[in-house]
Amino acid sequence: MESGMPLSGGQRALIRESWQRVSGSPVQHGLVLFTRLFDLDPDLLPLFQYNCKQFSSPQECLSAPEFLDHIRKVMLVIDAAVSHLENLSCLEEYLCNLGKKHQAVGVKVESFSTVGESLLYMLEKCLGGAFSPEVQEAWSKLYNAVVKAMQRGWETLPEGD
Repeated sequence: MESGMPLSGGQRALIRESWQRVSGSPVQHGLVLFTRLFDLDPDLLPLFQYNCKQFSSPQECLSAPEFLDHIRKVMLVIDAAVSHLENLSCLEEYLCNLGKKHQAVGVKVESFSTVGESLLYMLEKCLGGAFSPEVQEAWSKLYNAVVKAMQRGWETLPEGD
């Protein structure tokens, strides 16, 4: 992640402040995010399988203990990005590897725009009136930087694997 990431000090403050209001209930807020994701793109549901079990509905997936673990992990990645706003490049290798893992299970790069929409939706629902256009712009910039790093995982797969 380039050190010239376009987040101003004010945007970093908005991200930290808004995340502080959300991060206390990661599973609850993560459920809002993933419920929205499945509403926007139900075709993503088959990507979530545990012990070769296919979920028959988003509700079944959203209540599975393994999926709740996945939600916790997603929220931890967001938390890590917020914690490292001053130096996102230190997460570069981790995010690149995370991108590789997502590619390996069949996630398409294009799906990350839907995830981004779902993240903004969750923030708007959780923050209410505090979700200003400035907060939305700051989060969009952060999310785009994270996704760019994850996309490098698609681009750096070794030949012949």
